[in-house]
Amino acid sequence: MKLKKADIGVSLYIVAAIIMFIVPIPAWLLDVLLAFNISIALTILFGAMFSKEVLDMSFFPTMLLFTTIFRIALNVSSTRLILLYGEPGNVVKTFGEFVGGGNLVIGGIIFIILVLVQFMVINKGSERVSEVTARFTLDAMPGKQMAIDADLNTGAIDDAEAKRRRDKIQAESSFFGSMDGAVKYVKGDATAGLIITVVNIVGGIIMGVTSLGLDVSSALSKYAILTIGDGLVSQIPSLLISLSTGILVTKGSKDADFGGILVRQLFGIPKVLYLVGAMLAFLGFVTELNTILFVGFGLAFIVVGRNIAGTIETAQIEQEISTEEAEAEEIRQPENVTSLLQVDPIELEFGYGIIPLADVNQGGDLLDRVVMIRRQIALELGTVVPIIRLRDNIQLNPNQYIIKIKGIQVSEGEILFDHYMAMNPGYVEEEITGIPTYEPSFHLPAIWITEGQRERAEGLGYTVVDPPSIIATHLTEIIRQHIAELLTRQDVQSLTNNLKENNPSLVEELVPKLLGIGEIQKVLQNLLKEGISIRDLLTIMETLADYATTTRDTDILTEYVRQSLKRAISTKYFSPNETTSVVTLDPKVEQEIMGSVKQTETGAFLNIDPAKARAIIDSVGNEAKKLENLGKNPIVITSPIVRMYFKRLTEDYYRDLVVVSYNEVESNVELQSVGMVTA
Repeated sequence: MKLKKADIGVSLYIVAAIIMFIVPIPAWLLDVLLAFNISIALTILFGAMFSKEVLDMSFFPTMLLFTTIFRIALNVSSTRLILLYGEPGNVVKTFGEFVGGGNLVIGGIIFIILVLVQFMVINKGSERVSEVTARFTLDAMPGKQMAIDADLNTGAIDDAEAKRRRDKIQAESSFFGSMDGAVKYVKGDATAGLIITVVNIVGGIIMGVTSLGLDVSSALSKYAILTIGDGLVSQIPSLLISLSTGILVTKGSKDADFGGILVRQLFGIPKVLYLVGAMLAFLGFVTELNTILFVGFGLAFIVVGRNIAGTIETAQIEQEISTEEAEAEEIRQPENVTSLLQVDPIELEFGYGIIPLADVNQGGDLLDRVVMIRRQIALELGTVVPIIRLRDNIQLNPNQYIIKIKGIQVSEGEILFDHYMAMNPGYVEEEITGIPTYEPSFHLPAIWITEGQRERAEGLGYTVVDPPSIIATHLTEIIRQHIAELLTRQDVQSLTNNLKENNPSLVEELVPKLLGIGEIQKVLQNLLKEGISIRDLLTIMETLADYATTTRDTDILTEYVRQSLKRAISTKYFSPNETTSVVTLDPKVEQEIMGSVKQTETGAFLNIDPAKARAIIDSVGNEAKKLENLGKNPIVITSPIVRMYFKRLTEDYYRDLVVVSYNEVESNVELQSVGMVTA
């Protein structure tokens, strides 16, 4: 594996620190490394100031560790040169003599001030801010995740953007968690610098007295100045990096220029500058302070405030003009209309009274329920439900909601906020008082009750549901009814691509050699239309590959697929442990139906006599009613060749009628005929 230049540079940086702990280095090389250390500290400082957001410096905790080790290594090397030769190089000597003024007391005081400022002010504040930020970032993660899910469900963002935001939340959590611990590096570095300085002074005095024969005063003067210079040259970069840490963890602006925001927030309000200028001028005139200085500063603030006021007024006028021009340009653009042509697959519109149910900030969980609906349908039917767009509509009644499929309203409902819907399952004799209504999903009689009646209703045996559950159940049923038409060719292509990952040979054999995506879509839609799950896509595709060589009629292929899925169909409609009551089809009716089938280039259709069709429909209604009176699902058993035509004949009249062929029933299922459809 080839090493990158950046990897080599970082490795050399760490290796150099380790070598300095062990191997003595000459004074000229120490000067180079000290200058390099100062430049790195300045780079980190300005990088922290002008980074757009904290994650732009996501490796800052690692930088703190590396720079701390490097500084301590420099301290060790300079200490070795000071104690051995009394000549630590130009940089240390200059900091000791120039910054400290060549005076031991002044240099010591400056050094102590730097250490105190770093240790007690900057480090202490940065440490506290890091702790609080880390805690609040972790606490806010669930809310941010819910907000992302809400935006995803409403269509405001796509899956890629949702993934990017989730990754960013995780990165922020890791960053602030690391910063909480990394601040301890800087704090420990300041403490170590102070200890090293004291040790160097004591060691220098001992070395000067014992090795060089100096008196205590001379040894102190010689080594203390050098030691303080060493401390200053080490503590100033440490102070810069401490300042960088404080800037990074207190950074309020995430997507703006640091300097510009800081200046605008400090000097961006003309009224503040006027007051400051007036106050300074007042102090210059009334008190014995330097009149020229304070009045001059006061006038400067007033002039700057006036200029900023003019700039703000100009910016507002320009913004209004640009906004008007943008709106006019938007109207003039002919392609602007294309955005209006987009039709959402599924929409849930509601009046303003239902908004609290969808608002997470008000405790509403409707968005979470929408997420669960999509998961439920995916597990139940094996297909992905399109994004469900939620909108408020002031034209609706406050408690009304409507459901649209492809822009057309298909159902509606109305709820009472702060009420519950109670439904009698059929065996509860005692009635409760309330507002009569109908359950919107299945149009069953129900009663609106208050919170105080809920416990009593549940005790009596009523089924009690809250408003969000009512809306979610209604929406789920509507999606089930229309899921076939919501399945697009692109959805089928996505399902096929997923299957291809583990079964490439099957997909390559079938698509597009035997069947196109559109033909597979028709088969899957036929299955979904009757509530058959397409989750076992492998079996479906293998069956299509087996029979597509003999026919490309999607209706006939659907019947072959249904027979391959007979275990799933039997499990859905029949119980292996009990006898299932069904209705059969008179053989004469079957012959009548098959004799009426007409084959064309576009497929087969029924050309049955209207009177005969009416008689069959009426007979189906009578027999289905028998099963419903027994509390059973209306199921009709037919021969395989007749099933799809009989279903096509009856689906417009009896949407919930289940039509199954004998080949779709497992051998361990026991059936009992309680009637026969005749003509």
